[in-house]
Amino acid sequence: MAAEIHSRPQSSRPVLLNKIEGHSDAVNAAVLIPKEDGVITVSEDRTIRVWLKRDSGQYWPSIYHTVSSPCSCMSYHHDSRRIFIGQDNGAIVEFLLSEDFNKMNHVKTYPAHQNRVSDMVFSLESEWVVSTGHDKSVSWMCTQSGSMLGRHYFDSWASCLQYDNDTQHVFIGDHSGQITLLKLERQTYSTVTTLKGHEGSIGALWWDPVQRLLFSGASDHSVIMWDIGGRKGRTLLLQGHHERVQAVRYLQLTRQLVSCSADGGVTVWNMDTPREEAPQWLDSDSCQKCEQPFFWNVKQMWDSKTIGLRQHHCRKCGKAVCGKCSSKRTTYPVMGFEFQVRVCDTCYDTVKDEDRTALATFHEGKHNIAFMDMDPSRGLMVTCGSDRVIKVRHTIIPDHWGLNSILLHFFKYAWKVKMF
Repeated sequence: MAAEIHSRPQSSRPVLLNKIEGHSDAVNAAVLIPKEDGVITVSEDRTIRVWLKRDSGQYWPSIYHTVSSPCSCMSYHHDSRRIFIGQDNGAIVEFLLSEDFNKMNHVKTYPAHQNRVSDMVFSLESEWVVSTGHDKSVSWMCTQSGSMLGRHYFDSWASCLQYDNDTQHVFIGDHSGQITLLKLERQTYSTVTTLKGHEGSIGALWWDPVQRLLFSGASDHSVIMWDIGGRKGRTLLLQGHHERVQAVRYLQLTRQLVSCSADGGVTVWNMDTPREEAPQWLDSDSCQKCEQPFFWNVKQMWDSKTIGLRQHHCRKCGKAVCGKCSSKRTTYPVMGFEFQVRVCDTCYDTVKDEDRTALATFHEGKHNIAFMDMDPSRGLMVTCGSDRVIKVRHTIIPDHWGLNSILLHFFKYAWKVKMF
């Protein structure tokens, strides 16, 4: 069922430890079980499987459960061992796992949506399960009574969500590229704001409640950091993928962002360095460098007896320029441009060699990545996708400040004085 690739990491790159195979269709979610050598997976083949690592080093299923409809997403709460499965028919099914992860009992079935469930979050504090679906809605249901508490509809598919337990705010990304922030109450809700910045459907969200930062990945190949806590509308654009971004995870301890794309690309962003906001693109009827008219500026073309030019934008200053005035390309990582982008000739001359130093590292997952989960305490990452394969990797987090050593000594001391 699973092949052991490496027993220990050999370099600073993510090292493939195990490859788990056995599903007959796309695997939509895979979650690492905290403090256990185990993985929970759900698939389009209608199965829920709990894989435990055996003495041989391979993962074998200890639970193999089939449900009535393809499984689209999952939310697992380890302390209570409660697992919620979203299905293609719109229902959410709750199970309770046994302590030894060898048995799973059905608890409730929630009629959450009229169409496929795209994402969900279970909150133990409020005893709610909040979910989004292809019926263009977000719903929240009481897990004690099983009743529907509220629902909000959007103009397009709701694709993903993140929930803040302390304030009961929920972020919902949709296929139009917008992110809506709602304040949920038991019987009502209010719309707080709508975040606009992506040019494609939102594929993944991650909320960091400590620094109050929201990260979003989309089909426009980009990631955006939204500084919600700063309340100044600050956003950082990160472009380091060639395909749609389908998974993001922020590591608060080391201030790193991990993002994964559909082509298997894994990018690790250094978020502990000063970064600049990308400028807004300016509107103009003529080039803001040479003043030649763009092709829709009929009056200026007629007056000057010239043919209109195509409009471009400098990624560094945001000015509207023609192709002749923006013939240069460069990386500019401080603004999130890890790949070469168009800049005007003036800005190109201001970019120094040290400004081109990469602020992200790039790795190859070697399979389609539709979902990713991480356990930073053990340095583990699991990915899955349409190729029906689950990959468990060891990731070494760079120890820029000696934090790993500090934590190691802390836990050794805690064990001696029996703090845990």
